[in-house]
Amino acid sequence: MKPSDIRVRDVQTFTVPTTCRTPLKFGSVVVDSLPIGYAKATVVNREGKMAIGWGAMFLMDLWAWPLAKAPHEARSRAMCDLLAAYARCVRSYPDFAHPMEIFFETEADLKRLAGEISARLTPGEQMPFLGALVAASPVDHALHDAFGQASRMDSYRGYGPECMVWDLSRYLGQEFAGVYPSQFLRTNYLHRVPVFHLVGGLDALRESQVAEAPDDGVPNSLEKWIQRDGVFCLKVKLRGNDVEWDMERTLEISRIYHEVQRRDRPDLPDRPHLTADTNEQCESPQYVVMYLRQLQERDPGVFDEVLYIEQPTGRDLQAHRFDMKPIARLKPVFIDESLTRPEDFRLAMELGWSGVALKSCKCLSSDLLFVSMAELAGVPYAVQDLTNPSLALMESVGLAARTHTILGVEANSRQFFPAASEPEAAAHPGLYEIRDGYAYTDSLAGPGLGYQIERIGRDLFRK
Repeated sequence: MKPSDIRVRDVQTFTVPTTCRTPLKFGSVVVDSLPIGYAKATVVNREGKMAIGWGAMFLMDLWAWPLAKAPHEARSRAMCDLLAAYARCVRSYPDFAHPMEIFFETEADLKRLAGEISARLTPGEQMPFLGALVAASPVDHALHDAFGQASRMDSYRGYGPECMVWDLSRYLGQEFAGVYPSQFLRTNYLHRVPVFHLVGGLDALRESQVAEAPDDGVPNSLEKWIQRDGVFCLKVKLRGNDVEWDMERTLEISRIYHEVQRRDRPDLPDRPHLTADTNEQCESPQYVVMYLRQLQERDPGVFDEVLYIEQPTGRDLQAHRFDMKPIARLKPVFIDESLTRPEDFRLAMELGWSGVALKSCKCLSSDLLFVSMAELAGVPYAVQDLTNPSLALMESVGLAARTHTILGVEANSRQFFPAASEPEAAAHPGLYEIRDGYAYTDSLAGPGLGYQIERIGRDLFRK
């Protein structure tokens, strides 16, 4: 037993509909609106101190549950219903415990609830576990926030033996005996974190290419984003089935960066960092090998700018046991959508994947496991985005700033959903207004996950 253990008194959930400023295209999907799920957890610790914690996440079925006969509306409704059902489940958890313990003790209930809700709303189809994790993530983050709030401590200081009864062998086996997440976390938030800017498949690259776009002061082309925000890390969405288009897109993005750097922003690094993401559209790893080799032949300098490749092939690793070593010999290749359980990590390593992509939407409890697994295995990892607005951006940047990522963090809600974060941006300008390509974390402070809810003028937080 630990004094910081919490017992859940209540969990409330809310959803807020949100519309894209401009359409977001990844893979074969175009997103124009989504609900943000919020959770408010009330807890008490063993010392009798009560606290409230918050969590938030986009309930993006189009990413977490894309392959289905059921329409988007039914899948979205199922994920919203699962958020509420999982909150009721956690509310009934009977014991004092660490938030990671609560999550893993209720994981089987989460799977069961996902199955029941799927059967009711989408007959004949099962919500994938990735979708269940996304739906549960606001509740999981709210518990981690409340855990720190109750003991008046930074939650990231609570992932070692001082606050955890169990080491990670409870979840990962005896090779993790005596291992705790705290061994792999930074003591404090990095002062600043490089931000990866998303270049979507529909995004205009040059200002001269902008046709119809909102006239609201937000840039409408990659050229203007680089000029304004000084971004030097660029995540490039590719088609995965048209190597000439993908190669030309990559070359043009690099070309624009260098033009802006020479003409307008000499303070920027001489070279950008590029990541390439086809969102599982490649039929086999050979496509990426062909893309990389042709890129290397056309422009070795741009090839050198590519930092890693993200999840090129389908997410079912058992069904697609591709050997990823041919890609890994050219560039690191990171698993993303396939990573939901520890066994996924182990299988990915067997198949030759180079590293892993973490997302806060997979629940902080799971991310802390994957960070520990990656660190102990000596493989790199990234913290990526789900176009996170509002509190979800703080959750994601906070995770990146407390871990040892390959480089930075994605933060693209300012591109597609800027209005969804206006109250948070007023209280945390350094996180939401990117300067010189970085998010600044100075305002992430105080107990819990550093939100400082009392400073954020959002009516929802006053409920």
